[in-house]
Amino acid sequence: MRAFSYERAASPAEAAARAAKVPGAKFIAGGTNLLDLMKHEIETPLHLIDVRGTGLNAITATEEGGLRVGAMVSNSTLAADPRVREAYGVLSRALVAGASGQLRNKATTGGNLLQRTRCPYFYDTAMPCNKRSPGAGCAALGKGATTRQLGVIGTSDACIATHPSDMAVALQALDARVETVTPEGETRSLTLDAFYQLPGDTPEVENTLTKGEMITGVVLPAPMEGRHAYFKLRDRSSYAFALVSVALIHAPDGTGRVALGGMAPRPWRRDAADAALPQGAAAVMAELLDGARPTEENAYKLTLAERTLAALLAEE
Repeated sequence: MRAFSYERAASPAEAAARAAKVPGAKFIAGGTNLLDLMKHEIETPLHLIDVRGTGLNAITATEEGGLRVGAMVSNSTLAADPRVREAYGVLSRALVAGASGQLRNKATTGGNLLQRTRCPYFYDTAMPCNKRSPGAGCAALGKGATTRQLGVIGTSDACIATHPSDMAVALQALDARVETVTPEGETRSLTLDAFYQLPGDTPEVENTLTKGEMITGVVLPAPMEGRHAYFKLRDRSSYAFALVSVALIHAPDGTGRVALGGMAPRPWRRDAADAALPQGAAAVMAELLDGARPTEENAYKLTLAERTLAALLAEE
């Protein structure tokens, strides 16, 4: 790990302003991903701004009937909140499916959204990776590469890495919005589709945050009636990232929403797939995975996703 300087910020606006002014600065809160990346020297910040004291650690009701979750709320706290467990079960279940209890105690809502991919070639600094070193090439697309864990849709000729968050998949199904503050003190509210960016020719750019812009929270809309489910398939029964995960909100009239994890560079959902839900899992996946570009090793994910959704629907 390379040397860096450190300071604490007292407010989101102060943190954003400092991050924009200090070269090589990054925010740190739980540090559950960033510190790993620093140890691998994939991330080499010159300056860390500790944002744990910025007062963003509350879950409050909104006037619209939803909840505002501060960016510093831990994953454990969010998963255990009685309002979340009762009205946003898909989110509570997704959070509990992620990482270990110890990590959930440290990981924050804002940091969870900014997790970087767990593609093995991204972490292997001896291998070319366009996400780590723009223009270097992609080892995952090379002959003989191991692609079993990697993406099948939303990928590009430059990158086939997947997004690792479970929480973000549930937030996508819930139509949650991400709130931010810029160094100029302006605020923004973004859908997850507007927040995350597909790799295209610039896989190193994973979201639409501007320099110094900081996540301040996530807003959950008023609860959607129906059954909430989240199921994650992985290589181990705990502490493993998703090969495929499915977030489902299924209303009594058969309508609902479906989002996928472990399949794409961001939580994956399409309106046409939601509209097809009354027709069953095969119809949903035909819309959701239209245009998929699997490799020989990870084509199994297409079938696995459909069967997982079918199993969730059959439980009702």
